[in-house]
Amino acid sequence: MRNSYISRRIASFGYAFSGIAAFVKSEPHARIHVIATVAVVVAGCWYKLSTAEWMWVILAITLVWVTEMFNTVVEKIMDHLSPEYHPKVKWIKDVAAGAVLVAAIAAAIIGGLIFAPRIF
Repeated sequence: MRNSYISRRIASFGYAFSGIAAFVKSEPHARIHVIATVAVVVAGCWYKLSTAEWMWVILAITLVWVTEMFNTVVEKIMDHLSPEYHPKVKWIKDVAAGAVLVAAIAAAIIGGLIFAPRIF
């Protein structure tokens, strides 16, 4: 019984990685996030960020990725439930997209506070 529990837990990681891969393959914004993430990590290595700075950068990157993934899920669910235009569906999708914008602005501010003094 224990082995089946462990194998199910291991399999759940596979499902999660499959979900991330499906997100990156299917969503243009996800590919932009991949490029931005790589650029920020390279810049962080180049400028030798401190541990505390890395914590903020990782938190900002994660916040943007998670909100973008949830936004995508909300959009896909709403498109499935209501293929035709509906003002309430538009509102739901707009608010989900707004969450991504808030996260992206916060990430840009964090990045600016950390990288601007080094660049300028």
